[in-house]
Amino acid sequence: MMTNIRYLCCLLTLAGLFFCVSPVLAEETVCIQCHGGQEGRLGAPVAAWRESIHAQNGISCHDCHGGDPTDFAMAMSPERGFLGKPGYTEVPAFCGRCHIGVKEDYLASAHGRALEAGGAQCVICHQNHRVQKASIDLINEESCSRCHAYDRAKVIKTAVGGTDRMLASMETDLKMLAKQGIAVKTMEDKTFALRNDFHRLFHSVDVEKVRQETTSFQERGAEIQTQIDAVHDKLGQRKLMGGIVAGLLFLASLICFLMRKTYHQEEEAQR
Repeated sequence: MMTNIRYLCCLLTLAGLFFCVSPVLAEETVCIQCHGGQEGRLGAPVAAWRESIHAQNGISCHDCHGGDPTDFAMAMSPERGFLGKPGYTEVPAFCGRCHIGVKEDYLASAHGRALEAGGAQCVICHQNHRVQKASIDLINEESCSRCHAYDRAKVIKTAVGGTDRMLASMETDLKMLAKQGIAVKTMEDKTFALRNDFHRLFHSVDVEKVRQETTSFQERGAEIQTQIDAVHDKLGQRKLMGGIVAGLLFLASLICFLMRKTYHQEEEAQR
């Protein structure tokens, strides 16, 4: 009976680990089934989407374009909320339904103010279906110089580089602590919120604003890092105490062994 219970507990533990580390993959909707089987421009979006951060997080065609993802006949029906492909100037509002804060900063930026005149919008930097994970690497000479000189963007990238590395280090630290069974959700939530706010700053494309606000982001990050360091200190103390206890137990065992050995030797001598 105990063996069966232990076996069940192991299975549940493994299942929990699987669901914790596995990405939330998107379902194979009728949109994907139909377009995925076609060649050329009708099938290309599916192949690109499969490599995107959207696909990794379970965001599929209908989440952006609307429609009914369960019915071939009604998949592209306006009655089921199908929106289709947005026009060039409609893209920020289209993406901004989810990325609300970023949209606000973008529209107030030089890019957003130049939208009607062909200024850069979301898909110019992030692509449309092969949307990549937002990172500082998206600010690069090859991409930015398609529209203008890279100088200004380079200054912004340099200004935010230190904070970006700090956030990456904190996120790695928290993942390692989580693997050790430490409760880090509150710190993860704070770091996630900080990362989101930080990405909004990129979209302002305002050098002075970036320089001014970077300090406050670093201060917020330092507060979280202090909490992470406190957890590491506690773990270090536990390991130290564990080592001391293990050493004392070993010493006690050694003393017992020597006492027992001496006792047997005395018994042998008396015989």
